[in-house]
Amino acid sequence: MRFIDLSHDIESGMVTYKGLPAPLICDHLSFVDSRERYDAGTEFQIGRIEMVANTGTYIDTPYHRYADGEDLADVGLERVCDLPGLVVDVRERGRVIGPEVLDGFEVTGRAVLVLTGWDRHWRTDAYFEGHPHLTEAAALALRDRGAALVGIDSYNIDDVSGGSRPVHSVLLGAGILIVEHMTRLADLPAEGFRFTAAPPKVRGMGSFPVRAHARLD
Repeated sequence: MRFIDLSHDIESGMVTYKGLPAPLICDHLSFVDSRERYDAGTEFQIGRIEMVANTGTYIDTPYHRYADGEDLADVGLERVCDLPGLVVDVRERGRVIGPEVLDGFEVTGRAVLVLTGWDRHWRTDAYFEGHPHLTEAAALALRDRGAALVGIDSYNIDDVSGGSRPVHSVLLGAGILIVEHMTRLADLPAEGFRFTAAPPKVRGMGSFPVRAHARLD
């Protein structure tokens, strides 16, 4: 058994989504300051983080898009843990990804991970411009063919040049979870792995960072 980490590190000051604030990571209680509270030789650190939910590699639940949708606490573990995985390699398909990329694949009940290779631009200005994305038709095909979850290693699963987000609307409207800003999808086989991306159980939030990973048996 082997595990492959599919998440980016979260670092203080990094920008995940252009226009959203970067996380602030610091000590609430440092090792040095803790010495005043404990016996000699005993030290602890308590960290503090301030960030928006859409930071690093994160999952979107229906509440991210729909006010009456399921939030992080509503989504059962069976929908984010130990899912059969499928990698769809679209690196030679250009930036607009249509339903034809699913031809020949069985997606029912699977975590469908879209490999664009865009993670090579992570933490650069190029990451925010001209990213690969799915079309509404691709989202409809994923919905109609019963995908359980859809992930992508790109800046956004939608085209962000306008104000509509049809892929988010279609998938989250059908209860299909989305994981964005993934990495290392090229290290996975096309099939034969299990996928997990469990967020904390937070009420009233629709998105949150995850430690997305694959298990290869």
